[in-house]
Amino acid sequence: PSARLRELALTLPTVTAPAGSYVPARRSGALVFTAGQLPFVDGALAATGKIGGEVTPEQGKDLARTCALNALAAVDALVGLDAVAGVVKVVGFVASAPGFTGQPGVINGASELLADVFGEAGRHARSAVGVAELPLGAPVEVELVVELA
Repeated sequence: PSARLRELALTLPTVTAPAGSYVPARRSGALVFTAGQLPFVDGALAATGKIGGEVTPEQGKDLARTCALNALAAVDALVGLDAVAGVVKVVGFVASAPGFTGQPGVINGASELLADVFGEAGRHARSAVGVAELPLGAPVEVELVVELA
């Protein structure tokens, strides 16, 4: 996976310090669970607001990609990215304006990044959930479950 990241000209960001009393990622047996990751870039949220309102679905898709990169950084810091055999599950939360129903398309930003990095091993089960609010006013939040080799 780390070689593929280099091929894609992607760099994992520094893991953002938790905003509460939790850890960015936790291992249980052969699985690593990440905490929900917000679209932080250089320590600040890349955007705030609701998808389908202040934030377009296309912007939301890019933000979900950023969340997935942040989740991979949390995995890398805990066990090393090359220890990952595959992605098991993605859960995406989309702060949605009233009437917005395109949550799956937004979370595709995360899913497509994982497929780019892991190939077939990046195919995963997924939930894409619309919510009224997310921490700090973030438009999207993504968490991962990955399996270790």
